[in-house]
Amino acid sequence: MRKRLWAVSAAAVTAAGLGVVVTAEAAPSVSATFTQSSVWDSGYGGRFALANTGDTASTSWTVEFDLPSGTTVSNSWSSVMTKTGQHYKFTNTSTNGKIKPGGTTGFGFNAAGLGLPSGCSVNGAPCGGGTPTTTPTTPTSTTTTSTTTTTPTTTSSPSPGDTINVSTTAQLQAALAAVNPGQTIKLAAGTYHGSFQTSRAGTAAKPISLTGSGAILINDGPAGDPPECPAPTAGWDSGYGLWLYNAPYWNLSGFTVRESKKGIVADNSPHTVIDGVTVDHVDEEAVHFRKSSSDSLIRNSKISYTGLVQPGYGEGVYLGSAGSNWGCHGNSGGVDKGDRIQVIGNHFGPYIAAEAIDVKEGTFNGLIRGNTFDGQGVTGENSADSWVDVKGIGYTIEGNTGTFTTPGKFANGYETHNPGTTPAYPNGCGNVWRDNKSDLGGVGEYAIKITSVSQCKEQPNVVYASNTVTRAVKGLTNAPVTP
Repeated sequence: MRKRLWAVSAAAVTAAGLGVVVTAEAAPSVSATFTQSSVWDSGYGGRFALANTGDTASTSWTVEFDLPSGTTVSNSWSSVMTKTGQHYKFTNTSTNGKIKPGGTTGFGFNAAGLGLPSGCSVNGAPCGGGTPTTTPTTPTSTTTTSTTTTTPTTTSSPSPGDTINVSTTAQLQAALAAVNPGQTIKLAAGTYHGSFQTSRAGTAAKPISLTGSGAILINDGPAGDPPECPAPTAGWDSGYGLWLYNAPYWNLSGFTVRESKKGIVADNSPHTVIDGVTVDHVDEEAVHFRKSSSDSLIRNSKISYTGLVQPGYGEGVYLGSAGSNWGCHGNSGGVDKGDRIQVIGNHFGPYIAAEAIDVKEGTFNGLIRGNTFDGQGVTGENSADSWVDVKGIGYTIEGNTGTFTTPGKFANGYETHNPGTTPAYPNGCGNVWRDNKSDLGGVGEYAIKITSVSQCKEQPNVVYASNTVTRAVKGLTNAPVTP
């Protein structure tokens, strides 16, 4: 034991009646397709994909639609949004108005409320309808509690052949190596010691599930010489409790990971759903969405006692990678694009040695909602002295509750930083805080510390007056407060 996410022709309706694709007749020929990228109990993420099927390049685009009463757009990206009542208008930015023939672009938004767009138009041509063309890639809520408990969407109840029952380490390792889309690996209660990794990919229609109440995964490694960049290598044990490598569309639920170098690592594994998992007593970080593991979700989970060996690297949830590590993990144009990841309804702490959530540079448009942060035991090492550090762009941080009590080194509840990167991004900008409750224990200075206002003039960070703070040395925030 160690200490350690309407389209096709103008008149076409899909066979299932789920969408309409409209092509604007004004040259060039631009089409707009709406999908939901994710859904939670009180909102969803939406995306419009724009494609130019004409013979000349577009120079600009405009998409308009209505939302029903009770649903609003809380934030958006890759577009300029204006609204009149429930009517929304999105136009291109300075960088994505031109679409070459055969080319594509798009924009996205997060909605508060579950109403879908209607009366859509692209460049003035009516879209019609309003039901998304695809089902959500992350689960819809089926159960709600005070901690926003939800049930993940998987395939229908599997037949016996769709379930792989395991009760030993060898059986689990064999299942991880051979599981097929749509199957569920079901862990019997008990402790599993060993190296657990997979590169088996699920699909949107048939995700792969790993589940097991009372099951504990422990990796007693690592062993052997590691490669220059982490990748499954013969003779080397990563020490990770569970490693998804090139393995998208996995649903993980019910089990515990502990006493490992890292807890759960998702590398190039987008659409990973972690629901109701416990990670504790690990050497470094508990959960890492790395190498562009975008459109993923962790919810209803518990994380504590991290960084037992390397405190400065003991994050609870780590989104993306530092720019200095893009050489290894920057698999999307040289960038680790861990975009649109949601962290919802989790409990963090105590004794998370670094930040409960570390949002790295170059990541966009995530959601951090309804979490509880217990800051006791944060070490302050490697500048890890807050619940959440946001270096990403366009995040919504809302409805969270944070406390701090000694021992620990605590500076602020939430912080932003603006590291430079190549390619350049407005890192640490365009983020929104609302409805967060902070108790700084008489130690922390600000609930929300915005490191630089000047560096975010084009995409300012927004702190709403709905945030509250108690026992702060200096107050709610050092930035202007929006009513």
